[in-house]
Amino acid sequence: MAKNPNNKPKPVQKDEPMNGAMRFFLAGCVAELYLLIIRRFYINGTLTQVVAWDGYLKIFAWVGLAVFAMGAGLSLLWKQDSRKREIGWAVLALGAFVGAVSAAVRLNLSILTLLYVAVPVAILLGILWSLYDRECALALTILGVSLLMLWGCRREISNIYLGGYVKLGAVVYLVALAAVVLLARKADRSGGKLGKVQFLSPETDALPIYVACGLSAAGVVTVLISSMISYYAMWILAGVVFALAVYYTVKQL
Repeated sequence: MAKNPNNKPKPVQKDEPMNGAMRFFLAGCVAELYLLIIRRFYINGTLTQVVAWDGYLKIFAWVGLAVFAMGAGLSLLWKQDSRKREIGWAVLALGAFVGAVSAAVRLNLSILTLLYVAVPVAILLGILWSLYDRECALALTILGVSLLMLWGCRREISNIYLGGYVKLGAVVYLVALAAVVLLARKADRSGGKLGKVQFLSPETDALPIYVACGLSAAGVVTVLISSMISYYAMWILAGVVFALAVYYTVKQL
């Protein structure tokens, strides 16, 4: 009996990675807009606006905590439904961002400057994780986080109150980089898997991850040695990030 020509298999959806990238981009734009609003009224506003927004940020911090708890509850409630679970995660992330940013800015205004850099970096990394292979996305994530780490360490390492904590954080970060190298090496030897988890692509090349961890570790060490040397290390690391991003984009195309 001939098959019904109308019952043709539907083509596989190939736009899901692009949809994920667009979601990251739009979420990042909303986050950056919230930071700009805080800067306009809480940093550069009139005295009346600053006083009012000090109270608003306190309220937003508690509201963010409540939204975070609601998102966590929805994620657990809808854990069997992937689409609804993503909604729960989105609500959780929204609450975490609004609550954490509102509380942090009230405690330390300089954090706002760091967030101006962190949000675009997070947008870029989210797009990379949506579009590219895991190993290249992981390598660029490591380099991006290391750039933020270098920037923060250079800024606060000479602080008489925070300098000791910054140095301790740098050492912990070096240990974390070593752990990533060990995990990547183990996954590389077992087809990208860590136990039952597919940590990297099956036909992975872990060399970019090793290079990213090595360069990041060298940059963090320069911060501990000299802030002047670390300034140039930041620019070198930024150049590597740009070159790798261009390379992986061309490779993906």
